[in-house]
Amino acid sequence: MAMPTRTWTRLARRLGRDPNPLRRRSDAIEAWLAPVAIVVFLALSPLVAGLAATGVRADNAAAQHVQQSWHPVSAVLLRAAPGPQYSDNGANTWTAWAPARWTAGGRHYTGNIPVPAGSRAGSTQTVWLDSAGHVQVPAMSRPELVGAIGTGILLALTALALLIGLAALIARWVLDRKRMASWENAWLSVGPRWSHQR
Repeated sequence: MAMPTRTWTRLARRLGRDPNPLRRRSDAIEAWLAPVAIVVFLALSPLVAGLAATGVRADNAAAQHVQQSWHPVSAVLLRAAPGPQYSDNGANTWTAWAPARWTAGGRHYTGNIPVPAGSRAGSTQTVWLDSAGHVQVPAMSRPELVGAIGTGILLALTALALLIGLAALIARWVLDRKRMASWENAWLSVGPRWSHQR
């Protein structure tokens, strides 16, 4: 039974809960910074992840709404699009820009259009044009949306972790400054008496 007691004693010492008379209040607060930061991160993670996912979905829904006013035309790629093409139902295919030729309103156009990476030269692709005839990037497909939501959640959680870590570092810096000021005050009151006795 000595092992659990030793473990609890070590844990209590790390969290500033032991009966050490030399431990200052700032030491106890500093000991709790990391556990509190972890709890705050775990508590806020579901909320932040939900907000990130909702934001990505809302942006895509807005793009789909705007896309209703666009019209598709067929374009022929003049050069292969860079990057490999995966056959995972579009889940791993990213968009690249490649030169193409298309006809709209009786006029011929040439320009860069968004296509799946790895598309071959000479292949026919759908290009979306707005009312002014400008090329637009279509809204994300279902697999692309899932990937974008995952990326958005990952970035949001990384930002949350960095923010909480920065707050903990600032709190530690403030505690160190207070501790240094406290030590300096203690030395100013004890130092002259100590040096005088010598």
